Amino acid sequence: EPTRGVDIGAKSEIYRIINELARAGVGVIVISSELPEIIGVADRVLVMREGEIAGELGGHTGTPITQEAIIALATGSQAELADAH
Repeated sequence: EPTRGVDIGAKSEIYRIINELARAGVGVIVISSELPEIIGVADRVLVMREGEIAGELGGHTGTPITQEAIIALATGSQAELADAH
């Protein structure tokens, strides 16, 4: 959780660095429980539930990275995810 406990200015700088690295072709792994943060910086999301990967959003899947989709995968509510499309 790269921005946990840091002020707004530091968060902006962290996001800038992450985006700069990604534009340079560097793979960046970010672990976060803040959904707006995930949606803002990620082009691919793996959602974990009970210690396992519950699903993937973005990237080659074509599934948009949305708060609803992340919550559906995290809670096991795939029916909600299907309704979101």
